[in-house]
Amino acid sequence: MVAPLLKSALRSYESELAELERAGRKRFLRTVAGSQQAHIELDGRPVLLLCSNNYLGLAGHPRLRQAAAAAAAEDGCSSGASRLISGTMTLHDSLEKELADFKKSPSSLVFNSGYVANLAILTTLAGKGDVIYSDALNHASIVDGCRLSRAELKIYRHCDCAHLEEMLRSGGQTAGRRLIVTDSVFSMDGDLAPLPEIVALGRKYDALVVVDDAHATGVLGRSGRGATEYFGLDWRDLDVQMGTLGKALGSYGAYVAGAPVLREYLLNRARSFIYTTALPPAVLAASRAALAVLRDEPQRLEKLRQLGAFFREELRKLGFRVTDDPTPIIPVLVGPAAKTMELSAWFLEKGVFIQGIRPPTVPEGASRLRVTLSADLEFADLDRVLALFAERRRDFI
Repeated sequence: MVAPLLKSALRSYESELAELERAGRKRFLRTVAGSQQAHIELDGRPVLLLCSNNYLGLAGHPRLRQAAAAAAAEDGCSSGASRLISGTMTLHDSLEKELADFKKSPSSLVFNSGYVANLAILTTLAGKGDVIYSDALNHASIVDGCRLSRAELKIYRHCDCAHLEEMLRSGGQTAGRRLIVTDSVFSMDGDLAPLPEIVALGRKYDALVVVDDAHATGVLGRSGRGATEYFGLDWRDLDVQMGTLGKALGSYGAYVAGAPVLREYLLNRARSFIYTTALPPAVLAASRAALAVLRDEPQRLEKLRQLGAFFREELRKLGFRVTDDPTPIIPVLVGPAAKTMELSAWFLEKGVFIQGIRPPTVPEGASRLRVTLSADLEFADLDRVLALFAERRRDFI
């Protein structure tokens, strides 16, 4: 028998879900069979995948598969404990050294996900009496980290350095720490933060600069090293860099790169690092293999950029408004949430999986189809998608 209070709670949950469905905001899962790649089987039927963050097509790469299988055979399926108990394995040490080299930074520390890493950074480096300045469109993990830190939170307009400086200046002198936190590539818009200007403001107003490089790792810069390489910055310019291993690098987990003292402080103080079981051997080995593939197969990154430039240009020719940012994230605005999901369902009926993005992930009235490209797509695939966009172009903003 269900207790009366539980019955009441369940009814309220059902009511909220019904309201989400009426507003076109109810979420549900779709099941992919096999590995993440351009052509997949979704819910039992073949479709073209245009909503994965597997930007370089590495998730199913033979070298990553082989490395993961070999590590599982050699070192087992689990790390067995948190890093500070017995969970630090030789693969953790090796990966952290290789990530530090990749970021041209003196040290790095691996985390179990980008979300976990951002919680660690913000709740450890800021607290009561400190101030965090956060871009209005920062990722949800940054938003949650700011809230949990108990620091004073000031939100500046998206990529508006004049507004950021106004806030920094009006804040005057503070006894606590100041942190400026921003995505380098904003995941729903695909645009770039003005990092050189933000770095200059951080130095001018004595604020730490924290950058979430999740969607830039493996994508930005001549060799895919991320925002520092793209903007010509040094690791010393960005005090804290977070990046993920589960997007362009095709594996799982995240890292924080920076000064050795930063690594030691997080290792000693970050609750989401201390109190969780460490990443398993297969994941660590796959991440190491991904770094090697990125180095050995530069043509993947070049093809991704060519696909992005082609798709943006052809959309513009069809009358769509798209940005010219150098990322594989291409949002096509629709507006209403319900219309967005209807379009997403229509594309799926035609064999193309493009996810609709709705509030609260994006602002009210700014729902969109978020196209993400992968290096294992072909230009012929995009021609097919463009024909579908042409057919429904009147339904977009």
